[in-house]
Amino acid sequence: MCRSRCGMAIRSSPEARQQEYSKHSSMLEFLRSKKMRTHDSAAPEISEPLTRLPSCGANQMCEPTGMRVERLLLFEGPREVEVIEECHCEVKLTQCIRVPALRTYYLETPYETVIDVGGCSRSKGTPEGFSCVPTKFDSALLETPNKVDVVQTVSACELKESCYRVPHVEYYYETVQHADGLKEERLKEVDVGRCSGGCTTGNRCLLRSPSDLGNCLLWSDRESSSCVPQGYESHSFINQHEQLRTFLSITSCRCQN
Repeated sequence: MCRSRCGMAIRSSPEARQQEYSKHSSMLEFLRSKKMRTHDSAAPEISEPLTRLPSCGANQMCEPTGMRVERLLLFEGPREVEVIEECHCEVKLTQCIRVPALRTYYLETPYETVIDVGGCSRSKGTPEGFSCVPTKFDSALLETPNKVDVVQTVSACELKESCYRVPHVEYYYETVQHADGLKEERLKEVDVGRCSGGCTTGNRCLLRSPSDLGNCLLWSDRESSSCVPQGYESHSFINQHEQLRTFLSITSCRCQN
């Protein structure tokens, strides 16, 4: 994890970064070129203790510059673990926007692939109980030794309550009876929605480090409440077997203790 103290250089100003971005055709190309420059230059040795590393300023956060995805086979089945490669001080944004998040899959293999999965900014001045969260998603294809996988990516973010509804599309076959007596079978697309996010019941940190308040030494075992559907909307249609089917879509979510 990245703590409030970072050993890497602080990023340049937003204006300077914008000029650097403009040299590349896309944000992904910029991140890839930065990753290659990082690999080409050897990492400097840290001669001072970790406690003497520069601390991020009041308007900055210590964030990962890049992560690699390790695939592990456990008794419960295959799992993906994200490993932070480096950290740096990043200026806190005042808006809720999508930000790049570079992930490297199958590192140092013929299938090594870099994908910008995206993320949401941790904007300062966010109202209590609200968070900058993903609201729209996309997908990217990942070639693997056995098949082609689909990786979910974030395409848009909005300021939402911690427990919120996100789109989730399902498809149904329905039969439509026209006025001239003809029947037509077609695919019905419905956004049934789903609930995302979490609901906390106060601060679960019981003891913090005196030298680093961002480091919690002891957590309460109190579990968070669940984010569950609150409102529903009913949909009915005639399926291909000429049977009436009814299902519910989620319109809103709430926290449930």
